Amino acid sequence: MRLSLYVISLLLLASCSIPPPLIDRIKAGGELVVATRNSGTTYYEGSDGLTGLEYDLVQQFAREIGVKARFVIPKGFEELLPLVTRGEAHLAAAGLTITQARETRLRFGPSYQEITQQVVYRGGKRRPRKVEDLIGKSIEVLPDSSHEEELHRLLKEYPELGWSSPSDMESEDLLQRVQDEKIDYTIADSNDVAVNRRFMQNIRVAFDLTKPQKLAWAMAHTEDSSLFDAMQTFFGRIHKDGTLAQLIERYYGHVDRLNFVESRTFLKHIEKRLPKYETLFKQTSDEVGIDWQMLAAIGYQESHWNPNAKSPTGVRGIMMLTRNTAKQVKVTDRLDPEQSITGGARYLGIIEKKIPKRIEEPDRFWMTLAGYNVGFGHLEDARIITQRQGANPDKWADVKKHLPLLSRKKWYSTVKHGYARGQEPVNYVDNIRAYYELLKWKQLQMAPPNEKPELPYALSISPDAL
Repeated sequence: MRLSLYVISLLLLASCSIPPPLIDRIKAGGELVVATRNSGTTYYEGSDGLTGLEYDLVQQFAREIGVKARFVIPKGFEELLPLVTRGEAHLAAAGLTITQARETRLRFGPSYQEITQQVVYRGGKRRPRKVEDLIGKSIEVLPDSSHEEELHRLLKEYPELGWSSPSDMESEDLLQRVQDEKIDYTIADSNDVAVNRRFMQNIRVAFDLTKPQKLAWAMAHTEDSSLFDAMQTFFGRIHKDGTLAQLIERYYGHVDRLNFVESRTFLKHIEKRLPKYETLFKQTSDEVGIDWQMLAAIGYQESHWNPNAKSPTGVRGIMMLTRNTAKQVKVTDRLDPEQSITGGARYLGIIEKKIPKRIEEPDRFWMTLAGYNVGFGHLEDARIITQRQGANPDKWADVKKHLPLLSRKKWYSTVKHGYARGQEPVNYVDNIRAYYELLKWKQLQMAPPNEKPELPYALSISPDAL
């Protein structure tokens, strides 16, 4: 009996010395500490607060495990991973590439995106086509980055290859230095390049430096796998239910819509044409409750802000209204800019009210725009096809994949409103999203210094922006 009590006492003492699983300690503390980067592909200050792909993913994960997320942003990229290895952050969510060298220092969770490392140069300069062309040129990369790791690997084959790794910079800063001709080249992830080339008109991709690589969150190596297991469960769920695909579409679904000429023309029209109608867009915005810059982006997509625009089908004016639509919203002169802008905004409101209330923003607004372009009936047909195919008819990321099917008899013959050029509303929405972001960015550049936010301006619409 005494021996049994002694053994039980020893077991109790031993159990008291074993700390509870990490995930339980995080839950008990009520806080998940996450190291990240302040950049347009991860975490940044948007027009309506914090946003970014990593920000959204972390917030969803934190809610799933029942805690709040606290983000820690080091001064330089080279300080990011040490925060995790020293235990000052539970994990790093910062668009991190999984590499062999990093895997010796950190444990990576499930992959959620793929990128390619790309060599970036300035348009108008001689394009490098292979690694040998980089020798003797000024190259800058982020310190302790996967890009620097790749250069160290290449150094064995190309010993004359040289570069520098300035601190206190982000990928956007290095791309800007290429744009400004302060350096010859930089290396950046393909998602960073895609997001930023809309705003930096002269940067170009020379060639891919690597094959596709996976991005994932990273945590410290430990025998305690509870946090890792929770991450696996989370990413497994959002892969399966389409949440991850919807987030990727939200931030990247439209970034390649505008080519160099289209972007440059738009920026010129912001300076030359928009001032004539800016007040009208703002007045209409106050009336209907839609961001004036979004209304302006719609107007540009419709007519390039030409009040006398006319299509072969007879739609006219800045917002390109049909006769029937004009009559419905009480517009008597479609060529009058004020009537056209107001009428177009009111018609958007009519369509928006038809969208099922359960559909949340921003999906709700993207579907409203698609209905404005192709007609609400065709939008509903596409949503029906989306549902038949086992996808989510309430998510724009799924509906946009099925809208083009409306031009194929196999599909349009099975729905009420028949044939439609279903690719057009997809392009229409993506173009407007791209114009909207360019307009917001341009307005920020023109704003007085004291009105600019401390963090980089949003490169994508946040979920609550509309």
